[in-house]
Amino acid sequence: MHEITRTATRTDRGTTGTAARRRSGGPPGRRDSRRPGGATVRRPDGAPGGATASHPGTRTATRRTAAVSRTAALAAVRRERDRLPHYWFAHRLLLTLSGQRPVHTLLGHALPDAYDQLIALAPRAPLRPAAGRAAPVVRRCGEYRPRHGVIEAFARIASGDRLSALAFRLELGADARWRCAAVDLGPLVT
Repeated sequence: MHEITRTATRTDRGTTGTAARRRSGGPPGRRDSRRPGGATVRRPDGAPGGATASHPGTRTATRRTAAVSRTAALAAVRRERDRLPHYWFAHRLLLTLSGQRPVHTLLGHALPDAYDQLIALAPRAPLRPAAGRAAPVVRRCGEYRPRHGVIEAFARIASGDRLSALAFRLELGADARWRCAAVDLGPLVT
């Protein structure tokens, strides 16, 4: 390590500051900018603010941090996945066909034939959950690209223990926007 020439300040709790931490060989403590001189925050037992192996709550804090990190990572993956056109359309079609959103929300995102199919399907709300069931969600969405500018996609829609299928075709327009060209639902069990 390099030598630090800054002098340490002395408080009633002992020596603090960068030089003292470097000399002790321990990890730097957390700095609290609200305290005069940015004093190091210490735990009630007098140890610096960082978690140590001897502290009994460290394992729980580490698990909690890992769980938060895992949750944040899953949320980031989900956000990235939802940017894919077939997932985006699957979610919008689900909202429309379950009665959660009106059909006209897909007006600019569907070609005329597909929009007519949606107008015919939407009043029945074929993906609306039965009373007492959880709201439907897109479990998985797959795609097949038969040629450039075309995606044939399927989605598995889950509502409680009920699983439904949704198939749709997306076509890339001249304006580089994906539009739904066809929608098909598997046999519906009511």
